Amino acid sequence: MKRGLKQLFPEQGGSSIVLAGLALFVLLAAMALVIDGGTVFIERSHLQKTANAAVLSGAQELTNQQAAVTGVIQTILQSHQESASLQSSAIQMGQNVSVQLAKTVPLGFSKLLGKDTVTVAANAAAQITPMGASAGAAPLGIDDSIVLQFGQQYKLKVDQTGVVAGNFGILALGGPGANTYEDNLMHGFSNTITVGDIIDTQTGNIAGDTRDAIQYRVDSSPYTSGDTTHPDDSRIILVPVYKPYNFTSNQMKQIQVTGFAYFYISQPMSGNDTSITGMFIKKTGVGTAKAGASDKGAYIIRLTE
Repeated sequence: MKRGLKQLFPEQGGSSIVLAGLALFVLLAAMALVIDGGTVFIERSHLQKTANAAVLSGAQELTNQQAAVTGVIQTILQSHQESASLQSSAIQMGQNVSVQLAKTVPLGFSKLLGKDTVTVAANAAAQITPMGASAGAAPLGIDDSIVLQFGQQYKLKVDQTGVVAGNFGILALGGPGANTYEDNLMHGFSNTITVGDIIDTQTGNIAGDTRDAIQYRVDSSPYTSGDTTHPDDSRIILVPVYKPYNFTSNQMKQIQVTGFAYFYISQPMSGNDTSITGMFIKKTGVGTAKAGASDKGAYIIRLTE
């Protein structure tokens, strides 16, 4: 009887060992996927963040020189210890910049499965586009019809003479009044101005307030006069671009914002000056894009990949 049962149910020892081995293999494979998968995810995330930082920082120099863009990208990669990961970069001055990064990541548990390394990659691209909305604007304006010559000297008028011609004008940002105007010229208007906004113009004699505010900005600048490469220079002001909106009794009462420009203050105003001397420059800043914004040299940066 016992012999018959053994024939019906042969020894299961060999099968159990095989099943245990398979189970151990599956367990090791799962551990490899979890542990090494986490490592790969962290490395890929770090590489992508580095790529994003490189193009966003490099795009700040797209209005400058190509060598400056390349230098910033290299600095960012070095600071993230990813200099060796750069595979390629592409720069179109005044438009966009992109990078491709890749690196080999060593694996731990996956070595037991015959997989020693894996390659992770990251691509990023950023472009500059005309600014459509921003805070911090100065209470000055420039007519959209003017074709700007960047780097050329201009004089922004701050009295009423000649303003009816629609070239330059003073704006009542946040309300009328000399004190409000002077504070906005010193520090920038705190609220956001957007393309399409209708803004009142400022009236009255504010030449003295303008001179004080311009002197404050010049005195606050730690940089050499004429060096326009520092984005935090207090000599650089954000100026709304406009088209006349409400013309009454030969006086422009209101304007409509069409874009933004950056103006660099070249020198203080003398006691008799009724205009601010400086030049328009191309520069990136903080803001948002908006369809239809005029391209007057003020740009924002955004990731496109």
